[in-house]
Amino acid sequence: MNRRDAQALSERIDVLLDEVQRRAEPEVTDKVEELMRAVLSLHGAGLEQLLARLDETQVRNLLEDDLVAGMLLLHDLHPDDVATRIQGALDSVRPYLGSHAGGIDYLGIDDEGIVHLRLQGSCEGCPGSTATVRLTVENAVLDAAPEAVAVDVEGMVAAKKQTLLTIEPFRASQDTEGWHRLDLATAPGQVQKLVVADLELLVANLAGTFFAYRNNCPTCSSVLQHGRLDGDELTCPRCTAVYDVRLAGRALAPVGAPPLEALPLLPDDTGWKVAVPGRQLA
Repeated sequence: MNRRDAQALSERIDVLLDEVQRRAEPEVTDKVEELMRAVLSLHGAGLEQLLARLDETQVRNLLEDDLVAGMLLLHDLHPDDVATRIQGALDSVRPYLGSHAGGIDYLGIDDEGIVHLRLQGSCEGCPGSTATVRLTVENAVLDAAPEAVAVDVEGMVAAKKQTLLTIEPFRASQDTEGWHRLDLATAPGQVQKLVVADLELLVANLAGTFFAYRNNCPTCSSVLQHGRLDGDELTCPRCTAVYDVRLAGRALAPVGAPPLEALPLLPDDTGWKVAVPGRQLA
């Protein structure tokens, strides 16, 4: 079973449990929850004994499988503490944050289970920051730390939906409807126009690292797929405005011009996905 199938099964369990909670008598609901916890406890005990027979290298090799890692998280058997897992999650999304010439700091998790993060560098306050935090960082952190209930970045808190008993490591990402899969065939040093959710995107390949933006020049509103990409700099074919593709689409000329609108673009186990805020997202 791959991670996607496991996630679908977990979502089905959540639906069934939610239906029991809504329709059954309280005593039946209590028994169902007790039954689920007993089954999970039994499986957890078996996993714990299995891990005790493995050395550290073998356990680390097992963690490369997302399904196994998720099961260990579910049973509180993961060898890494919450801080280590969150730092690893942040490292996984830093290639995108790097396009904002900034980064993100982990400040800790409080007693209420809220993970506190802080944007740094030019990423703070840039037009792509909200989408980055909401669609990229939040999902990565909550997947890595099921014990967390929310992510707080510069005062923005988004809480998780609670159910009777959630199989947390395999829950769906909160903004799944905002992510769209796409096939990338952009050659290094080139740009490519793609249409996703009726929105034109511009994807640039900078030496094997992909960056996605809305396909329009903020200065003149012209499309950019015919622009000239020279290193990290993209020149609009109409008004000759110049943008730094690697640094969040920052305008280099004319001075003070608005930047390109960046869109989160991340790899997953089946290819690539891009977040299109403002389309399906509330």
